This record gives sequence, structure tokens and C-alpha cells, in this order.
Amino acid sequence: MFGIGSTELLIILVVALIVIGPSKLPEIAKTLGKAMAEFRRVSSDVKRTIEMEVEKEEERRTKEEVKKDFKTIEQEESSESSLKNEETKDDQEEEVLIEGDLDEEESSTKKRASLKEEING
Repeated sequence: MFGIGSTELLIILVVALIVIGPSKLPEIAKTLGKAMAEFRRVSSDVKRTIEMEVEKEEERRTKEEVKKDFKTIEQEESSESSLKNEETKDDQEEEVLIEGDLDEEESSTKKRASLKEEING
């Protein structure tokens, strides 16, 4: 545990027995055992809490990345739709211009026909 071998542990126990006495040694050993158990429990709780916080932070970052990706996709889609709208407007303008050109051709053809009728007629 602390790098203490069996010989060192035996020496510590003998010194503790001499200093504390045989009547109080079991009580102190029990108290020391409880303290060690409490220390282990607290350290495992701290470790678990840190791990949970790390997981929460990773989830938060993942959610932020997903939101950023979603916004990027939305922006791309909106730019694509605006390009399609512009193309549709351009196509409609071309159709109007073509129709206007056809109307002009029809009117000039009618004028020519009416002039021919006047000349012939």
C-alpha cells in the first residue's frame, strides 16, 4: 500500500503496542480502519464526480458541434434555395423577354401584312 514491507509493519505494530498499550490498541486500530475506509469512499466519490463532470462537458461540446453543423447545413440550404430562386427569376425574365420579342415580331408581321394589303388593295 505505502511501500511498507512485512518487517516494517511488524516493527510499527510492536512500537504501537508498547506506546499505546494492549488495552487501547484494538480501539485505535478500529478507528484507523474506519478512517481509511472513509478516505477511500471519499476519494472514489471525488473520482466519480470528476468523471461525471467530464462526461457532461463532452456531451455539451458534442451538442454544440451538432448545432453548429446544423446551422451550417441550414445556411448552405438557404444559399442553395436563394440561388435556385435567382435562377428561376432569371428564367422568368428570359421568358418575358422572349415573349416580348415574339409580340414585337407578330406586330411587325401584322404591320407588314396591312401595308401589303394597302398597297395591293
